[in-house]
Amino acid sequence: MADKPRYRTRKGHIATNTLAACTRDMRFTYVLPGWEGSAGDARVLRDAVTREFGLKVPRGHYYLCDNGYANTEGFLTPYKGVRYHLKEWGPNTERPKNPREIFNMRHISARNVIERAFVVLKIRWSILCSPSFYPIKIQIRLIMACFLLHNYIRGEMIVDPIEELVDNNVDDIGLQEDHDNSVYVDVIEPTPQWNDLRDQLAADMWDEVPRSS
Repeated sequence: MADKPRYRTRKGHIATNTLAACTRDMRFTYVLPGWEGSAGDARVLRDAVTREFGLKVPRGHYYLCDNGYANTEGFLTPYKGVRYHLKEWGPNTERPKNPREIFNMRHISARNVIERAFVVLKIRWSILCSPSFYPIKIQIRLIMACFLLHNYIRGEMIVDPIEELVDNNVDDIGLQEDHDNSVYVDVIEPTPQWNDLRDQLAADMWDEVPRSS
């Protein structure tokens, strides 16, 4: 098709870009499918927050994001070029050496829920991982249907066997709470103030680290 090059990712695959946010129990609160695979994450996020019924982030709140996004108001990213610790330290694990390392460790630990949610989603609906020959509008509807059914299943099943499978081998759909009186984030640009907030969070975490006597 004529649009095929626009849907090719940096790895050379044909894909539809989907932005999603989820809760701690792996239920998706916002999904924006349909962008071309070549579209950058920041571009897709900017579109999401500026839509009339897009992603609403009340000022003073934020989502955890990976480094594909800028560290900007409403979206907190890890420090670039700073290593991640996979888990809290113990007697036989190396401790973080500075505030940025402990921040990244806890950031990835908390953000792991969205990674797991996507893994569960793709295992349950393999159509999301296979080549699609449907028109783009049909593809978008299929993607949205998979997310909606995922949320329904998460709400109805006390134990999700797909999630157990994942755990044994290694949490626009308008489902957000209504914040009629809130002022929302509507600009996606890095700011010194938001970087300062991240530094302060990292410093607070560092102050809580037990020191050797």
